Amino acid sequence: MSENQDLLKTATKEHVQLVLSSVGLGLLISLPLAVLVRGKRRVTGLLLGATGVLYTIPSLALFGLLAPITGLTLKTAVIALTAYSLLILVRNVLSGLDGVSAEVREAARGMGMGRLRMLLTVELPLASPSILAGVRVATVSNVALATVGVVVAHGGLGTVIFRGFRSNFYRAEIMTGTLLCVALAIVAEVLFLGIERLVTPWARR
Repeated sequence: MSENQDLLKTATKEHVQLVLSSVGLGLLISLPLAVLVRGKRRVTGLLLGATGVLYTIPSLALFGLLAPITGLTLKTAVIALTAYSLLILVRNVLSGLDGVSAEVREAARGMGMGRLRMLLTVELPLASPSILAGVRVATVSNVALATVGVVVAHGGLGTVIFRGFRSNFYRAEIMTGTLLCVALAIVAEVLFLGIERLVTPWARR
């Protein structure tokens, strides 16, 4: 590690960038989709089915499908990771919004709130525990999946692991990349658990 600090810093930075970009983009897509389809069972089923199909596509196959279109670029890795995060995020956003009781919505309407104001000031805050839980799971999941991006030359710490395999299974590189991935996953888990507690004090026991 002392002799390869620049490589490890670059790989870790790219790994974090991949995860944050894909989860952030996934959330931007999932929120409006979930808001549009909630309460419509058939459309909700179709949306969850479509995101489920994306999630079942093997990572190498998905990268292979995207590479001829977007090339061996960072964009390819971000699109693939975003696709994998959609199932988790859409499901959790829908679950959170569906968990807001009808009485609360009725009270908001009685106070003169329109649909947009009620969504932003009542429903989304109350749904935030479920939404944040989805973001946490998607983030930790993408920390692991991001390593496969090495097939398009953008795999973050996966690059370090792959170099170890190419260097006659050099265990030092393999273990360093693996342990750094585990460390990132633990940091993400703890960080988002802390954010959940800060943002949703009413959800604490």
